Amino acid sequence: MWRLYLCLLVALAEPFLNSKKTYEYKYEGLVRVGRELPDLVESALKLRCTFKIIGESPQTFVLQISNVDVEDFNGLPRKSVFSPSQKLTKRLSAEFSQPVVFEFSKGQISDIRTAPGVSNTVVNIVRGILGFLQVTVKTTQSIYELVELGIHGVCQSSYTVEEDNNAKELKVTQMVDITNCQQPAALYRGMALAPEDKLSKQRGESVVSTVKHTYTVKSTADGGLITKAFAQERQYFSPFNVKGGNSRMLALRDIELLKVSDTTDKIVTGQVQSRGNLMYRTEKDLNPIPVVMINLNEPVPKILDLVKRLAQANIYQVDSSSSTEVLNLIQLLRVATRENLDQLWKQVSGNDEHRRWFLDLVVEVTDERILKFLETRFKAGDITANEAGQALVVAFNHLSAVPVSVALAQEFLSIPFSKSQPLLWNTVVLAYGSLVYRYCVYTDPCPVTVVQPLLDMATSGLSKNLEEGMVLALKALGNAAHPSSIKTLLKFLPGYTSGAEKLPTRVQSAAVLAFRLLASRDPHNVQDIVLNLFVQRTLPAEIRMLACMVLLETKPSIALISVISEVLLEETDLQVASFSYSLLKGIAKSCTPDNQHLSTACNIAMKILTPKLGHLSYRYSKNMHFDWFHDDFLFGTSADIYMLKNESLIPTKVMLKGKIHFIGRILQFLELGVHADGIKELFAGKIPQLKKDLGITDFATIMKIVSISNLPKDRPLLTAYARIFGQEAFLMDVSGDSIQSIIKSFSASAGKESMVWQKIQDVQKGTSWHWTKPHLVYEARFIQPTCLGLPVEISKYYSIVNAVTMKAKAEINPPPKEHLGELLSSDISLHTDGFAGVTKDHFVFHGINTDLFQCGVELKSKIISALPWAFDLKINIKEHKYEMNLTPSKTVTELFSVNSDVFAVLRNIEDPSLFKITPMMPETADSQQGLPLARILPTSRNDQTEDSEVKFRQCADAKIYGTAVCIEAEAKRAHYLHEYPLYYFLGRTRFSYQLEPAKGAKPIEKIQIQVTAGRKHSPGVSEMMNLTHRVFKNLDATPEPVVTVKALGLSPPAKLLGYEGVAFNLPTAQRDNIEIIVSEVGEEANWKICANVNVDKSHSSAKAHLRWGAECQTYDVSMRVSTACQPESKPSIHTKINWGALPSVFIMIEYVPGISYIMGFYQKYEKNQERQAAVTVVASSPETFDMRVKIPEVVPLQPTTMGSQSNDHVWLE
Repeated sequence: MWRLYLCLLVALAEPFLNSKKTYEYKYEGLVRVGRELPDLVESALKLRCTFKIIGESPQTFVLQISNVDVEDFNGLPRKSVFSPSQKLTKRLSAEFSQPVVFEFSKGQISDIRTAPGVSNTVVNIVRGILGFLQVTVKTTQSIYELVELGIHGVCQSSYTVEEDNNAKELKVTQMVDITNCQQPAALYRGMALAPEDKLSKQRGESVVSTVKHTYTVKSTADGGLITKAFAQERQYFSPFNVKGGNSRMLALRDIELLKVSDTTDKIVTGQVQSRGNLMYRTEKDLNPIPVVMINLNEPVPKILDLVKRLAQANIYQVDSSSSTEVLNLIQLLRVATRENLDQLWKQVSGNDEHRRWFLDLVVEVTDERILKFLETRFKAGDITANEAGQALVVAFNHLSAVPVSVALAQEFLSIPFSKSQPLLWNTVVLAYGSLVYRYCVYTDPCPVTVVQPLLDMATSGLSKNLEEGMVLALKALGNAAHPSSIKTLLKFLPGYTSGAEKLPTRVQSAAVLAFRLLASRDPHNVQDIVLNLFVQRTLPAEIRMLACMVLLETKPSIALISVISEVLLEETDLQVASFSYSLLKGIAKSCTPDNQHLSTACNIAMKILTPKLGHLSYRYSKNMHFDWFHDDFLFGTSADIYMLKNESLIPTKVMLKGKIHFIGRILQFLELGVHADGIKELFAGKIPQLKKDLGITDFATIMKIVSISNLPKDRPLLTAYARIFGQEAFLMDVSGDSIQSIIKSFSASAGKESMVWQKIQDVQKGTSWHWTKPHLVYEARFIQPTCLGLPVEISKYYSIVNAVTMKAKAEINPPPKEHLGELLSSDISLHTDGFAGVTKDHFVFHGINTDLFQCGVELKSKIISALPWAFDLKINIKEHKYEMNLTPSKTVTELFSVNSDVFAVLRNIEDPSLFKITPMMPETADSQQGLPLARILPTSRNDQTEDSEVKFRQCADAKIYGTAVCIEAEAKRAHYLHEYPLYYFLGRTRFSYQLEPAKGAKPIEKIQIQVTAGRKHSPGVSEMMNLTHRVFKNLDATPEPVVTVKALGLSPPAKLLGYEGVAFNLPTAQRDNIEIIVSEVGEEANWKICANVNVDKSHSSAKAHLRWGAECQTYDVSMRVSTACQPESKPSIHTKINWGALPSVFIMIEYVPGISYIMGFYQKYEKNQERQAAVTVVASSPETFDMRVKIPEVVPLQPTTMGSQSNDHVWLE
């Protein structure tokens, strides 16, 4: 009997709708976005309505919504009020008035159908309303868990049930885990090239979400009737760790039953179409961009108008006020049809400026429309190879990686125009590989058909023995990182395929490096392959070193690190040993989360290997690794420099790589590399001809070798490449013919056939050049549904507008008639003016983003760099005279500025021009200025401060030249807690660096810089570059000046003002003697600087004497440096500094003890000479050095490590 009662109770509790009844509910939905702190502005939106659920059949019901009311809020909590949004209410009422049909059975909604014209945004709101019915009630258990479908996807829910026997009601609480859904409705876009770092996520999250539902279910004769349903969802977001301050999105949904009545009239629904189940549906094209809300009707004329306005505004400057309109243009292009794009091309292609702006931004149409548009251009040949390459590399890398796009992109590999120029062909192939990689990130298993063209290309290159073709295909396969490509890659590796050892080293290297991205997708297979390469001592050193590098990128276990260590202990090739050891050493010091476990293993390896390999110098192959990471910021950077050598002065391969670690992801933002096998072979046996000081003599020798040698025709001298976001995007071979052609064009004997000759003719007539480049660097979006059916979005946008404008006109007397060498005896006058600048806009958005309205917070940051110029240049090479005349700035010229602020925003499509955007920290009458640093940055978690504002302005005047350099800074912050990094950025920031006329200075007509080089004893380039690193000494003789430099301010008829510098050189057989004198120009001026140099040519000692002031007599400092490196003693450097009178700004002795303590020194007291400081550095081991500093009154000492964290010694006097 009790079982029957239990079954009956379960049946009565299960949510049920009677098809003969009408249920009327009231609904209120609220979303707020802000900081949830007093005195900080928030944005909010409120939707109220009533709705009826009317039965049509036992499982089919109609939802009818009425009394719609929308209100918005943009202001301070508890101080501002909600305002009616009448136009948005009218728009939503019109769409909500159309009935919605849905299927409902046993507490589950299976199908939602609406009229065809209902927008996706409204359908999702309907899902949020109907979601209150989707609840599973079990009375046999008070606590249970289920995986079920809801608006957030197929996710796990945890239920608790409480019974109220008196009221015959159940209180049901449901917690939904939306972070680990089996089938999430959330969407990531633009993050495929930034893989997740799980170890970083263990240290903190940047996004945390919670969802809670509470239901009141009343037992009725028909079943369970939901009388109340309340939902609360919170999302906390920070660009850093959410524990360090965050932005909060709060969504509340409150539904209450008003009445139940018998159904009297049937609802006429008309034609309806299925819109899916309860799971949230994202717009296909993700409209709109969250920081843009514009009317998208009739896009073509709006696009044309924007293209023309942006082009015109950025001809003579970078117009920072219009740079944000780049996103408006992208938004309009994304709603244009395929036919619209062709129509626009016909209207802009005839104007260079309009054409460039259109091509640079149409590539942000991220679906098949852009591919069809570019395919038409390629086949018609109405764009240049340069334009095609720039457009295609961006289009392929920003394309939505879906099957139809990949199939269309594959066709570019067979279009003849793609092969019309080698650089374009490289771009097409590499970009296709990148697209395959992004497609495979979200497609598992990834079909082999998408990578098959690249596999065929590699196999074809191998069979035809085409080196460049093999390298290109292998690099594209490396971009794609498709697991099916491993079998093909093995064909190029010695030890796996017969004859592979005969392939050029460059091909083998490309095959090894193709495993880099595969290292994270299939680490175990990659480990087996590259470890086998590493242990083969018969292979070229470069292949083994690269294999070790890839092996460590697989994050090997401590057991594998032990194997590497054992191999290195027996290694005879010092290039391999040095490079591999430095790789392990760099990781051992790493503090980034991805190396957390690997660094421990490498530290153990260091203890084993250092005694044998720690002494290897930088003459051998090396890796240098630098990184840092901050847990509170969840942010860090790392950089690597790889230099691979092969018993030669010239490295065979150089690579520089940088990574950014942020919010649980790793982005390899840039890598540059050069493969120089051809250069190495060119200089083989000729290195002894070089002095190896990289001076003029060495440069001349190199030019001679290059110009007279028979440069290889069948292979490049060097290959340069660039990887952006981990994908190789640029590959260029530099051939011997290209180098000799450039040398010939610039040689003195070059005539009218030279390209340089034509440029000189153009400059004499007067020439101008203009270039702009707008570019959306990245667009990263995370979209997650809320319980209201509204999408909460976290988006980051970074756009750049570059512009360069230049005009130039030259007069050459006499002009060259036959060859360029005639310029060496001509007077050349050149006038040029122009502008170079860049504007960088960065946006971060957190909030609700739909095609009808936006409600959230935005961080807007703008960085502007600008360099205008106008000057005249006079050159007489024969007389060694050079003169430059510049016009001082007559107005304020901003060279660099940073502006950022955080805003609470509200926008809706019905009133796009009446958007509400309010600084999160509003202006207040009592804002404080000039607060000390202690007030701005509290020192404890309990130290609370009010809003603080700091303003700063400092100028350095050069009145002689009528110019001042000024720095302005302004910051307003709400620093509640010192440990919360978000507060460092929350508020208004402005910084600017500018030129302006000096106040109180006489007007200056022009600034003139004269340089006259001596005809004798002209120093080498290396001497001049190292001048500041040498030490000074008095001279007894005054030789002919090596160089004279004058910097004058001219203001006729006033007398000349400015400075003059003269350098003298009088070398002897044993020493180099140099004297530099800088003096102020003017009859009454007697201020001078006198610097004397004396350097022993054995470089064992050097002396210097620096005097300045009136006739160089007011202040003086002298210094002596000597080195010692005796066979039985440790290498050391000794420096002594003596001084007489010094300006007070230099008297810092009293601060040295405190500073030295902070830097890790310890100190002791002994008798020292007054006005003398001494520094002794002794190399105590290959890894460390001792430093001893003597100053008056105190002797600080420090054990300093070079590249090692070992601290095993006790350091004494």
